[in-house]
Amino acid sequence: MAQKTVRIQDVARAAGVSTATVSRALSNPDILSERARKAVQDAIRETGYRVNQAARNLRKQRAGALLVLVPNLGNPFFSQILAGISARVEGTDYAVLIKDTEGLSDGQGALVDYVLDSRVDGIISLDGSLSAAELSAFAAGGADGRLVFACEWVADSPLPSVRSDNAEGARLAVRHLHGLGHSRIAHVTGPEGNVLTAARRTGMLEERDRLGLPGRSDWIMRGNFSMESGQAAARRIIAMQDRPSAVFCASDMVAFGLIATLTEAGIRVPQDISVIGFDDIEMSQFFIPALTTIRQDRRTLGVRAAELLLSRLQTPEAEPGEAGAVDLVGVELIARASTAPPAG
Repeated sequence: MAQKTVRIQDVARAAGVSTATVSRALSNPDILSERARKAVQDAIRETGYRVNQAARNLRKQRAGALLVLVPNLGNPFFSQILAGISARVEGTDYAVLIKDTEGLSDGQGALVDYVLDSRVDGIISLDGSLSAAELSAFAAGGADGRLVFACEWVADSPLPSVRSDNAEGARLAVRHLHGLGHSRIAHVTGPEGNVLTAARRTGMLEERDRLGLPGRSDWIMRGNFSMESGQAAARRIIAMQDRPSAVFCASDMVAFGLIATLTEAGIRVPQDISVIGFDDIEMSQFFIPALTTIRQDRRTLGVRAAELLLSRLQTPEAEPGEAGAVDLVGVELIARASTAPPAG
């Protein structure tokens, strides 16, 4: 026998209140007395009533979903940011959807259509490579108030962002190596044109100059946040007649590739060359040697990004520029076994 569908009228009858009171308890419970709220909640549990979320979203003309853009879902760095977003959205009327943007070309995917076609209510982008055409489409469609950046961002964009203090993290890395006695410090960057690359390279160069350390153009090596680029940088270092005594890598993944390739060549870390990363992903503490790195509070990045987007969705009339200030999350040096004083 088919089970009878419980209606809002059934809840009202069980609670001894009107259907309007039940509706208020579901949509705006704060306006009711504690006694009325409890009566409705007890009746919902007793009857097994479930809210028809699809119909509710339709009435409110919203999708009930937030989209998170991730530049590479295979990168373990993003796991804690996504966990923070999910934790903050939990208990709201929104679901979290995730889209991997790796390999998307300009215009492909038509991201603005997700919002304008009411497939999602807002977007958190962890990808700072959104094209000018996409951002212009958001503005033209009046949807730029429903897009925020987290971790990465688009330079000179008025849209708000939550990001780590990348430049300060680079300064901490150089300061740590200098404090151990290193003056010959190399740097493996992220990809050219990336905002994280620029911020970390700027911080590294500023601190190097402040400490009066020697600058060598061949000690600044381009990478792309991957282990493969760390391997390539290690091969360049191995071939050098005049090697640095320490290397600051723009990500932990780069550091892993660098250390593995140096070790294969008989160059010991940290006895011969110290290595420091950036991010403090989970593998950093288990790698051999355990990696000294700059810790980003990735979960906090996710939580604050979700809070920022939810706030903007509640006040859609706010101008993008009014919320364009940067929410900067602090970083921390985590000293482990991959750094030590230079030999001799």
